[in-house]
Amino acid sequence: MTYNSFLEAVRDSLDRPVWNLDSCASGPERASGESASLMSTPASICTWHDSELELSREIDFLARLVEIDTDSNLKTGYVDCANVIKKEAESIGLKTEIYDSAEMASDKKPRPNVVVRLDLGAPETILLATHYDVVAPGAGWTREPFRLTLEGDTAFGRGAADDKAAIVSAMGALRELTEMSPKANVALLACPEEEIGGELGLGYVVNQVKLRGDAAIVLDASPSVVSIGASGILWGKVVVRGKQGHAGYPHAAKNAIDEAIPFLEKLSKYSKIRERIRSKIPAPPDSPHKWIWGRFSVTMLNAGQKENVIPGECEARFDLRVCPDEDYESAKKGFAKYFEKLRDAQKVEATLEYTLQNPSNYFTDPKHPLVRKFALAANEAFGRKIPIAGELGGNDGHYFAKVGIPVISFGPIRDDCRFHGVDEFVYLTDIDLVKKTIVELVSNWNLDMK
Repeated sequence: MTYNSFLEAVRDSLDRPVWNLDSCASGPERASGESASLMSTPASICTWHDSELELSREIDFLARLVEIDTDSNLKTGYVDCANVIKKEAESIGLKTEIYDSAEMASDKKPRPNVVVRLDLGAPETILLATHYDVVAPGAGWTREPFRLTLEGDTAFGRGAADDKAAIVSAMGALRELTEMSPKANVALLACPEEEIGGELGLGYVVNQVKLRGDAAIVLDASPSVVSIGASGILWGKVVVRGKQGHAGYPHAAKNAIDEAIPFLEKLSKYSKIRERIRSKIPAPPDSPHKWIWGRFSVTMLNAGQKENVIPGECEARFDLRVCPDEDYESAKKGFAKYFEKLRDAQKVEATLEYTLQNPSNYFTDPKHPLVRKFALAANEAFGRKIPIAGELGGNDGHYFAKVGIPVISFGPIRDDCRFHGVDEFVYLTDIDLVKKTIVELVSNWNLDMK
């Protein structure tokens, strides 16, 4: 197909103006520095090869999602984005439901959770979990964060990778499945609040609406592995106390910083103890260990108010990561015991307080039929073997795991996509391959894996 005939085909199929880019290089950066923005036209297409005709609708949909600022802290754009998702689903004949968790929020702001259903009356249902909220873009972008910019095989914009591309992949898969004979029902969940814990997003849909399925795929991960587990999080603060005083009279004060430095130096060595904890879940590729390991980091430090005031308190914050198959309470007790022993040995006045206790670690048995079926589907779609591993971070899959729904994670967010960073992008090829993986999975769901 020639370039002009491609444009004409897109115009005919979408009945919308099409943005024309004469040449598209590959990769996130081009030597010429040229780029093209989607401007105010929601349907804007860049052709990087002839087969892009298949993705024209996906790119259009992604552009409309990215142009809505769905900041998870400000709650902006939630309703608008949910409406775009709802209308896109209904345009291809799918049923939709909206579950708003606003009544459970202290600010009462809308938090619409969109459920899109492909219901065939099949005996089993597959849940596809995505989220449409994003983190703030921050400063330093070289492209407009809320205007999709296409450069070769990459699409730039806040949320382009995390996680609006996953919504696009899932919707594209559902569109294709409506024209096939899938072997399972599918429910796509597009939720807010993931970036701040998901309690009023996916957590609300699972725990309050009580939506259930026979298997769940969290489409908020990398396509480099089929992820069968995620790490839990334990956050806390340690406060070391001295005696506040005037800096001109240090003999009459007790500097909390002086007290804290040797104490925190030894506290940070707990990372070596945690590193000896080994999971039975494989670590992602390029990790320093074969198996997921325990982690501990001192991440924040705060003391003092003014140059001439000796501080009476020094506060440190920490992050402890619990392995997918590790007992959360045991990990917590192990750290508390180390803290108390160190405090007594150092003879410092220090307290420990947990700021986030989230036993969100979970794993699915690598021999579970879901894992085997999904790995087979991903291998087929990508044309190579995708390894099975766990996540070093966490995700919302724990909401499914806690109610007994087997869950794995996968998605279009590669490690180099700058998610949460400046100039976030997604590879268009991955949007297509994740879509094909979902289609492959659902089409062959009744395959006997025993």
